[in-house]
Amino acid sequence: MMKLFDLAGAETDRRFSPYCWRIRLALAHKGLDVETVAWRFNEKDALMASGQGKVPVLVHGDKWIYDSWKIAQYLEDTFPDLPTLFGGPEGMALSRLHSNMGDVIAGQISRFVLLDVYEHLDDKDKSYFRESREQRFGMSLEQVVAERESRLQDFRDGLIALRMTLKTQPFFGGDRPLYGDFALFGPFQWARCISPFQLLTADDPIAHWRMRLLKSFNGLAGSAPGYDA
Repeated sequence: MMKLFDLAGAETDRRFSPYCWRIRLALAHKGLDVETVAWRFNEKDALMASGQGKVPVLVHGDKWIYDSWKIAQYLEDTFPDLPTLFGGPEGMALSRLHSNMGDVIAGQISRFVLLDVYEHLDDKDKSYFRESREQRFGMSLEQVVAERESRLQDFRDGLIALRMTLKTQPFFGGDRPLYGDFALFGPFQWARCISPFQLLTADDPIAHWRMRLLKSFNGLAGSAPGYDA
């Protein structure tokens, strides 16, 4: 069985990394069994064999693969006879766009939920998280999320391309989800798992798409501890 190091908060079952969620759904899409290992920021020694200190990290036999994009490629190349993540080489190339868009959206969402992430962390992780994120943003966590309600509509308006696509098809992959869906879903699942702040309105096509993915794979994502979807 494969092993996936998966970021956890103070509660062991609160798994919230947007990048780990990409891979958890990718593994489920392939129908592959995996043991998820709760990992926290202060446990970088556990990832030493990967040559770096961030998750997700997938262990398969003697191979340690890190970075969500590299892991997705590895799964597709290693298990070509299982359901495809990309729909072929051209789809893999296009999925780079979706992956990069997911990264951008995660950065935008962080400005709404960063303090909520902090509140859910294990005590041993809090000082590292606050120091590293405040250095990255050049301000305190409290300042990062200040007046977030006043910035919410601009964020929603910026998702118009996603919304327009989902008005005509259930998933970005078409009739079924592909890796592009998982890459874009990750940031929204991250927010759901650690913050009560409502990023989307209930009637938003993006919210409906998110709900379809929450219910996919026997409710894998939807059964994770979190706030109202």
